[in-house]
Amino acid sequence: MKLTGKHGYQTGFTLVEMMVGLVIGMLVTLVIVQVLSVFEAQKRSSTGSADAQTNGSIALYKISREMQNAGYPLMPYANSALECGKNGEVYREGTSISWKDISPVTIVDGGSTGGSDTITIRYGTNSAGGVPTIIGASPVGNVITLGSLDSPGSNLGCAVNDISLIVSTTHCAFSTVKALSSATTPPTITLANVTAAKAEANLACLGSWNEVVYAVSSGKLQRAGVDSIDDIVSIQAQYGTTSANLTNTNANFNQVVDWYDATAGSNWDWASGSFNLARRNRIKAIRIAIVARNAKKEISKVTAACSSLTSARPTGLCAWAGSAADPAPKIDLSLTDSNWEYYRYRVFETIIPLRNVFWAKDTL
Repeated sequence: MKLTGKHGYQTGFTLVEMMVGLVIGMLVTLVIVQVLSVFEAQKRSSTGSADAQTNGSIALYKISREMQNAGYPLMPYANSALECGKNGEVYREGTSISWKDISPVTIVDGGSTGGSDTITIRYGTNSAGGVPTIIGASPVGNVITLGSLDSPGSNLGCAVNDISLIVSTTHCAFSTVKALSSATTPPTITLANVTAAKAEANLACLGSWNEVVYAVSSGKLQRAGVDSIDDIVSIQAQYGTTSANLTNTNANFNQVVDWYDATAGSNWDWASGSFNLARRNRIKAIRIAIVARNAKKEISKVTAACSSLTSARPTGLCAWAGSAADPAPKIDLSLTDSNWEYYRYRVFETIIPLRNVFWAKDTL
């Protein structure tokens, strides 16, 4: 377009020039959008990986810290609570229970297909460490005399509503503390149930007796049935055991030499009849793997199944490197998510010694 006048010629844009400019602008916008899209995807992957790193670390810390309390305060004294079930029955408020129900740690295997395991940790909270006192005489009603007139006993940190544990050569019994009297000599303690209480038996207060279950449900770590940490998709655990038939005077009595899954029906399945007290007392450590997931789903498959459970250098989604003698546990996330291969994962693993079992060496 040309205009004439006292200002001379003036020029503008033709339609063709405007169309070319629009096309160039659209191409630049498309490039910017593409760059932003790639950047955002990378940002989500990085953020998701950081979240998985954080969640997995916290989950492993929580379980490890609580498992270090496993078996506390089942003190290592003559007729120790870790021997309950060896010579007789175990009771809770007068009802017979299994000695397995006071085992420091119990693993329920997720199955041979590789499902998530469940871990139960049992421990008390008594600040006095569960040090036992002697029962002086048979109970009168539900009142127990501690110690004797010649050697007065002590309630050793017991408190009302604590869980007490009576251990004799033939029985063990849990019961709730209902009342205490330290004004009398010797002192007395009143229990909700006095099954197994007799003269010369040991009585210890355990504080609150915790039975905490860790499991995975719907992509969350649950503690005692309550959602605790997001994007935890599997727990795998194994018992670390010593050699069989060792005496507590053997230098290798607490040395872990084998790792076992709690496979259903096996010698290490707590519900199996072959899982006896002697095997339980050989368990000195727990090996655990926590699988955390990046919440971002990728457009293509980014994760493969573990290449081997016995190789020293496996690839894919593995708990840890196993061997022919001690295979690693299988992880199979397809049981709960058909699209599991489109996510990225972080696996955190550690070995947790059961220190309260180690310290009980002399009585096991």
